[in-house]
Amino acid sequence: MIAGDDDRPDMDSRESIDFFVDCFYERVLADEQLSPIFVDVAEVDLAIHLPHIKNYWCKLLLGEKKYQRHTMNIHRKLHGKRALRAEDFQRWLDFFSATADAHFAGKRTERAKQVAKKIAANMEQSLGARSDPLRSE
Repeated sequence: MIAGDDDRPDMDSRESIDFFVDCFYERVLADEQLSPIFVDVAEVDLAIHLPHIKNYWCKLLLGEKKYQRHTMNIHRKLHGKRALRAEDFQRWLDFFSATADAHFAGKRTERAKQVAKKIAANMEQSLGARSDPLRSE
């Protein structure tokens, strides 16, 4: 593909990040592996959760200051309710990258995917997530 030949927008505005997060969560919540973690274990209220996630990604990609929560502590509590596995983080990352690639292209989009990869790896390591041997088959 020739540079500049891609008409997908970059994740370079709040509107694009909001759209990305909505599309991403639509995929996650339709997934039989990840949906129960969000719906049954975390009992996520999307009306509260999605604005936090949108602010989080706007902070990381645009430098906005609205997100002030401690992400790792939130996931430690979740991990205490139901152990998060390496497969969960990989699936989350696969959906993240696929959703980004389906709708966006550019420097900020690539940065978002790299940041997501680091976040997943850091959480997996910090939480001591292990692979489920029954899922490896």
